[in-house]
This record gives sequence, structure tokens and C-alpha cells, in this order.
Amino acid sequence: MEQHATIAEASFIEDANLKSASRPRGRPIHRMLVSFSFAYFAAALATDLAYWQMPDVMWERFSIWLIAAGLIMAGLATIAYVIDLVGGRRIDRPAWPRAIGYAIAVLLALTNAFVHSRDGYTAVVPTGLMLSALVVVVLVLTALIARALKSRHRFGV
Repeated sequence: MEQHATIAEASFIEDANLKSASRPRGRPIHRMLVSFSFAYFAAALATDLAYWQMPDVMWERFSIWLIAAGLIMAGLATIAYVIDLVGGRRIDRPAWPRAIGYAIAVLLALTNAFVHSRDGYTAVVPTGLMLSALVVVVLVLTALIARALKSRHRFGV
């Protein structure tokens, strides 16, 4: 015996609080991508430290791959930032300190990638290790300065 279902009427739920799907919400995509590049650069520092303690070529290879991944994410973050800027999306103000600090960190990371591409222990220790630490320090200082300026800007000081 077959049973059939019949739809008597269609009802639609309307909610005045629904937001348009075209309006962006949450954090801008470039800020998320910057977080990923920071994580890659910090992991490269950790693998450089491991290589300093245990000179196994595996750690040096991990470092160069992590630096390369961080640079790729930095490039994607830059593209996303330009798209957000051109698209009229609200960018955190002031943006210049964050952009300058991030550019310095990316240039240091690029230099670090070239240093890591050399052969041998001296490719990482001490120059590569110092560059990896400097990249992380620059990014942390940039984030702290940007946060301080943002709160200062927000309160109109």
C-alpha cells in the first residue's frame, strides 16, 4: 500500500532582521591571511631553533618551506587588502603603521628565504636564525603598535 504526501500550502518565513548576503561581515579576509603568514613565519623560527640544536637537514628544509608558505600567504594578503581597499570595505584606521611594518617583515622574510637557499649549516645558523627571529619580532611589534594606535584613534586622542 502506497502512501502519498500532499502539500496543502506553501508558507514563507519573513524576518526583517535578515542581512543581505552581499554585505561583508566579520574580519576582512586580508587580516585572516596575515594571521596565517605570521603563523608560518613563527613556525619557521621554531624549526630554525630546532636546526640550531639538532643539525639535521630536515629542519632546514622545513624552515624554507614554511618561509615560502608565509611569503605566499603574504602575497595573497596583499592582494586581498587591495581588493578590500578598492571595494570600499572599511579598513582599520590608521592602516599605514601596519602596512609599513608588514612590508618590512616581508622583505626580511624574502631575504631569509635567499639565506636559507644556501647549502650547509651556515645557511641557517646564525644569519637565518636571526632573520627568522627578526621577522617575528617585527610582526609582533607591528601588531602591538597598530593596536595601540587603533585604540588611541578610536578614543580621539
